Amino acid sequence: MGSALASCSGTLPPLRGQIEVGREAYAIVVAGGDPGGGDLYAVRGSGGPVIPITFSRVGEMRPSLSPDGRRVAFLRGRAVADSTPGSVWVMDLLTGGEHEVELPRSAGTPRLVGWSRDGTTLVVAAGAGLYRSAPAQGAFQGEPVPPPGRATAESSLAVLLGEPVFARVVPCADPDALCVASDTGSPGLLAEHARGAARWGPDSVAFLTGGVIEVRPLGPGRARKIEWSELPGRARELTAFGGK
Repeated sequence: MGSALASCSGTLPPLRGQIEVGREAYAIVVAGGDPGGGDLYAVRGSGGPVIPITFSRVGEMRPSLSPDGRRVAFLRGRAVADSTPGSVWVMDLLTGGEHEVELPRSAGTPRLVGWSRDGTTLVVAAGAGLYRSAPAQGAFQGEPVPPPGRATAESSLAVLLGEPVFARVVPCADPDALCVASDTGSPGLLAEHARGAARWGPDSVAFLTGGVIEVRPLGPGRARKIEWSELPGRARELTAFGGK
């Protein structure tokens, strides 16, 4: 924590000519490396070869796409061969630029990142605290979330379903399954042998299962599978943009 603000300018946009960022549906997963950290890879909503996004020697993990599909926030390992998260980064997928989100020295180890519903605020869970910044406005300084804003900030870290929101994805008692919970009643099963759920637009949910991404509508309709090729290792930690 507390390292100097860093950015990588002049980097070519990793998805240029591959995916129409901000319009086309696509997903990002972590793959390669050890189970705790690898690199980020994108795949189009129609499937096909994966597209490398990051190439660093330390691991990247727990990505989160902004609601407009333009930015991806993620955690980066502290050192080579160390899968413990050490810093928070935001990449602009239109420009290729990276910026580190600087947290207070007292913040502790970052655990999770997520975006507000309108995409203006990035929320970081680190240690026992919550922090927020505004990358879309060029603000990469993480500030503590005051107590009145904690409930809203925590919702930014959840997988919320529907428009308006009517439920969220939660772990099942079985660690190899995903459930859906609403404000009333007990959680219901979403899918067995599933992991890494993500919102897919306002009317669908995506998750990893059997080596593919399954996109399931929240209402009537058939689920579909997104298959990829050239993925260097097990896919994990899904985030998605459902397109426009």
